[in-house]
Amino acid sequence: MDTISTPDSQSKLSLLQLARSTGPGIMMATAAVGGSHLVASTQAGATYGWQIAIVILLVNILKYPFFRASIQYTAATGESLVEGYAKLGQAFLWLFLSVCTISGIVTASALLLFSANLLGHFLPFALSLKSLSILIVAVCLFALFSRRYRVLHSISKVIMLILIVTLIAALALAASQTLESHVPTQETTPWSSAAVGFIIAAMVWMPAPIEISSVTSLWLKEQQSKYKVSAKSVLFDFNAHYIATVLLALAFVALGVLVFYGSGLEFSQSGVEFSNQLIDGYTSKVGQWAYYLITAVAFFCIFGSTITVIDGYSRTIAEAQRLLQEREEISHKASVIWMMLIAFAALALILFWFSSVLSALYVSLTLAFITTPFFALLNFILVSHTKLPKPLALTKPMKWLSILGLIYLFGFLAVFFWWNWLV
Repeated sequence: MDTISTPDSQSKLSLLQLARSTGPGIMMATAAVGGSHLVASTQAGATYGWQIAIVILLVNILKYPFFRASIQYTAATGESLVEGYAKLGQAFLWLFLSVCTISGIVTASALLLFSANLLGHFLPFALSLKSLSILIVAVCLFALFSRRYRVLHSISKVIMLILIVTLIAALALAASQTLESHVPTQETTPWSSAAVGFIIAAMVWMPAPIEISSVTSLWLKEQQSKYKVSAKSVLFDFNAHYIATVLLALAFVALGVLVFYGSGLEFSQSGVEFSNQLIDGYTSKVGQWAYYLITAVAFFCIFGSTITVIDGYSRTIAEAQRLLQEREEISHKASVIWMMLIAFAALALILFWFSSVLSALYVSLTLAFITTPFFALLNFILVSHTKLPKPLALTKPMKWLSILGLIYLFGFLAVFFWWNWLV
């Protein structure tokens, strides 16, 4: 399958053409900047100060090759990573399907609840979280039912633009109040055993769970079916937006430092409650007039992740089902059914098992943590054992970075088992 253009045509691509070729990269970024950024990065900055930026930067660098693999493999072969897993063995496909089904439902449920809470801050009248969750699901499904890829692409661009503009404004206002910042009585360092819990969480959520790499490959596969793309354009799209996710993570660290660092405030483990703490903390520092600004930052961060997660996980599950049934293509009907199942199962978790959402999220986090190193290894195997054209081939520096990343992922998996069962 001719999925990439020739080197000569790639060299003639203008910056405008590259910008127009954005697609899977910006949708990956929109999916990534959810709870990992708003909650984990902000709390990290609030707890550890500017030092934690180094840890977040390192985590994102070490996981970069495994997300990049989605672009390399699919752009070169025209196949999704899920198809690659199937070629390595059906056991991997079944494992992937199990992880995606659990993670998709639980993650979507947590994000729905999160989005509903933030939406409630904008309304002049009170609605229950359950009612607001139903509204969010309806909006997501309505948007995705019509011309799914194109609509999601457009929504992602709008959300990222609004998020970047509002976040820059929020940071500028918070920075202008630094003279009133708290001075910590005792500095907490990220280089101690106490920070292991955060680093373990970062391993899963930064910049996104590893399953998002397979989602990105499916988005690229659909883009290839609609438009002609080149190796240069897909790498530009991916790299630009991967860097954007890292910069946004650092921006949320800065927000945590400027608003909370040294305050001694104990942060809620619930993302919903923490978002309320963030809004209250920001407005008390900057002024009540900035209420809607910080709420907009939080809402667009989470809503973008919500709609892309519903779309993305349903695509991967439908693809895995297709491969297990040995069908040539994903039927539109199967894809839509899985999208509705993910959305309605996530909603059901909120409506009927509301108190279990946090527990389910912990189970999902643990499962994702245990499987992340193995799927990262599978991604590495696919790109290192597949003949790729030169622009997409695995270079020696990237190979060594992949090995370092695998050492980090498997190393902290060992630490996780030691931390939970041997200490």
